[in-house]
Amino acid sequence: MSATTARGLAGLALAAVLAAVSVPGAMATEKQPPQSRGEMALSFAPVVKRTAPAVVNIYTKKVVVRQAVSPMMNDPFFRRFFGDEFAGRMGMPQKRIQNSLGSGVIVRADGIILTNNHVIKDADQITVVLSDRREAEAKVVGVDERTDLAVLKLVEPLGNLPVLEFSDSDQLEVGDLVLAIGNPFGVGQTVTSGIVSALARTSVGISDFRSFIQTDAAINPGNSGGALVTAEGKLAGINTAIYSRDGGNVGIGFAIPANMVRTTLNGILETGKAVHPWLGASGQPVDQEVAASLGLDRPGGVLINHVVAGSPAARAGLQSGDVILSFNGKDLSDVQALRYLVASSESGRPARLGVLREGRLRDVEIVMVQAPENPSRDVTEVDGRTPLTGTRLANLNPALAEELGMDYQGPQVVLMAVNRNGFAAQLGFEPGDILVAINGTKVGSVKEAIGLLQGPPRSQWLVSVIRDGQVMNIRVG
Repeated sequence: MSATTARGLAGLALAAVLAAVSVPGAMATEKQPPQSRGEMALSFAPVVKRTAPAVVNIYTKKVVVRQAVSPMMNDPFFRRFFGDEFAGRMGMPQKRIQNSLGSGVIVRADGIILTNNHVIKDADQITVVLSDRREAEAKVVGVDERTDLAVLKLVEPLGNLPVLEFSDSDQLEVGDLVLAIGNPFGVGQTVTSGIVSALARTSVGISDFRSFIQTDAAINPGNSGGALVTAEGKLAGINTAIYSRDGGNVGIGFAIPANMVRTTLNGILETGKAVHPWLGASGQPVDQEVAASLGLDRPGGVLINHVVAGSPAARAGLQSGDVILSFNGKDLSDVQALRYLVASSESGRPARLGVLREGRLRDVEIVMVQAPENPSRDVTEVDGRTPLTGTRLANLNPALAEELGMDYQGPQVVLMAVNRNGFAAQLGFEPGDILVAINGTKVGSVKEAIGLLQGPPRSQWLVSVIRDGQVMNIRVG
């Protein structure tokens, strides 16, 4: 049976380039490069015709208010005769409309669209333009800043909406052909082609879950939120960023894998927010030195140094000192790879971990769940005359730790926010600091912290926090 017949008429032209060649009697098939000049001359057009209509252009508007500054305010002569108060009134607030553009992907026939969070962030108006030039307003259903994804829905559903089907992005291989579809520089819908250059890129600091598909398909400003499409015409990922020195394409683009996109979409549609599974264990990468001490022939995996009591990891029997080498058969290169695979899996479904313990390799089955909200967050603004005035405190629980991208080590108090103009910011406190003690008294909850801060007036304070694993003592007075 030929490759063209195996793929069917829908992918006739492109299938001859990519499809596995079936050999009678063979037990397995392998992907083959083009075998003839005729195969190399085949077209992407059938795949583009099927997928491009589901990729939309997104235009946003945001009203920006700024204080206009009159040139007279800088004139000492003017200030001398009219005074500073009158000069200040010369600077009247002005409004202007800030426009931006991006791309999106229709994933449900009822008008659900995926894009990047940074495309629609703070927008006052979102307009979606389809490839057939139909337009509609859209509203935000939910966003996930940690993955830089946003879910939109058309305010008034349009009929006959094309939909792009998800692929299993875990099945992608380096060298697979892909298409990038979007609206670069606002010139209109554009299709570029390339290959998967790399998988599981974890050193790209675009989002908290760093495991991106790298491609050399041309991606430019305006492509953000558009589709990276497989040769079979399915969604491989959402284009999100490029590596560039001048803002233009240099052949290094990144896409959020479809499996992560699907998990985020389902969570937002079901609960109104992104819901990612929770492992309940934290650790460190296995470098060359650690690998040698464990008897491993090469670096890789995650050395567990803390397991949360009652967590999925604890119920599965994981222990400190275990090394997780694989997740559902996929080798782990570092901690970020583990975080991605956990976050992109489905809650309630079992996963298999390859674990090294005391020199022996064993399989561990684990069922992950949504991170619990226990203890309650008890978010509290700090006011009055204290070193922490201008901060927002919260009890750190597993769910909040997941949202903040922090490892959960047990109940702690975290500085969720710090007013940049407040007293705490001037003293050097930062969001994400873990509050350890106030004046030598350990702090285990927001209630305890507020009790210590609202005590008798003091002329001297000593506040201890943990930042980047290091204890910092901040003295006042």
